[in-house]
Amino acid sequence: MITAAPADFRAALPAGGRLLGLDVGTKTIGTALCDAGWSFASPATLIRRTKFTADKALLAAMLSPQSVRGIVIGLPLNLDGSDSPRTQSTRAFARNLLDLALPILLWDERWSTVAVERVMIEQDLSRAKRAERVDNLAAAHILQAAIDALVNVAA
Repeated sequence: MITAAPADFRAALPAGGRLLGLDVGTKTIGTALCDAGWSFASPATLIRRTKFTADKALLAAMLSPQSVRGIVIGLPLNLDGSDSPRTQSTRAFARNLLDLALPILLWDERWSTVAVERVMIEQDLSRAKRAERVDNLAAAHILQAAIDALVNVAA
């Protein structure tokens, strides 16, 4: 099941468990995990993209050891809320994960990279350090926004 509605996603989740957040780019996939109580999201493993089957295998390998019960994928909409070519690519990526048998929430990520970049600049991180960390931090930002909304949705 793929949805953009937090209430539908929450209803599809089994009781408890962690969520996996994804920031899907053309060269990398930033990942993040939240705790089972949905309090905080933390950056996880950066996946350097190769072929989809290899990328999916790396994601699938994260699920069971981390007790992942759902996936939140950042949806890169245009600033006016309309779809872009990247949006279509992300939706296709989500559809290709359906056989993992986990509910998938598409979450508006329009400002995630900008917000993360701003924080890293304030921390005076070099451009190289920012480039190395931005995707996983963006995934954590996306996941944190989603879990903040999900805890306010009646199960």
